[in-house]
Amino acid sequence: MRQKIVAGNWKMHKSLEESQALITEIRGLVRDEYRGDGKVVIVPTFLALPSAARLVEGTEIEIGAQNAHYEDQGAFTGEISVSMLKAVGVTNVIIGHSERRQYFGENNALLAAKAKSVVRHGLKVIFCVGETLEQRESKQYFRVIEEQISQGLFGLDRKEFANVVIAYEPVWAIGTGLTATPEQAQEIHAYIRKIVSAQYNDEIANETSILYGGSVKPENATSIFMQPDIDGGLIGGAALKARDFIDIVKAMR
Repeated sequence: MRQKIVAGNWKMHKSLEESQALITEIRGLVRDEYRGDGKVVIVPTFLALPSAARLVEGTEIEIGAQNAHYEDQGAFTGEISVSMLKAVGVTNVIIGHSERRQYFGENNALLAAKAKSVVRHGLKVIFCVGETLEQRESKQYFRVIEEQISQGLFGLDRKEFANVVIAYEPVWAIGTGLTATPEQAQEIHAYIRKIVSAQYNDEIANETSILYGGSVKPENATSIFMQPDIDGGLIGGAALKARDFIDIVKAMR
């Protein structure tokens, strides 16, 4: 049975001290209030990762990174490798977030190399896909998503793909307050599962967790998560408030 997951992507927010305080608060709320068997992942800035891993030690909470380079080492100023992340206790890495694609020009070929590196080191890759408003309105979103997945992930063999989580994040719904309806989100999640099945097989497709990302809030989390092909969420702004985040976590059934 595939795993339910809620991951909080903090993006470029919170100082080291603020991060430690928020993680401590979230840790306490998860311990006291969450009784489900879903996975909780906190994804702070790079600077907070070592202390974050220490703060959740002995709990079921996992720590993720927001990006990684595809090489293990080298003359890549400003970059951080997967092996470095693994060494400080990171177990999940977000690859292909729309902001990385849009603002930093990351294309499918580069993301494929990054995903390959993440799974080669035995970490989970949270691979983001999604369409812009223009692509949705012009009815190109199925093609766009299939291209992102096929070019970014299908270089992995079946064993490697077991370390993949896919996050569907409609770009038009990130930080805008807009949210895909549960039915719209379900349509894309079912389509993603169909693509994975065609490439690998039904068993792998049915074991792959597919998350929804795009203005998930405590008010809409339950209606989104109850859809049959939606296995949790990649949470942005609401992950920066402990109360909101735990309420979304509790929406996992």
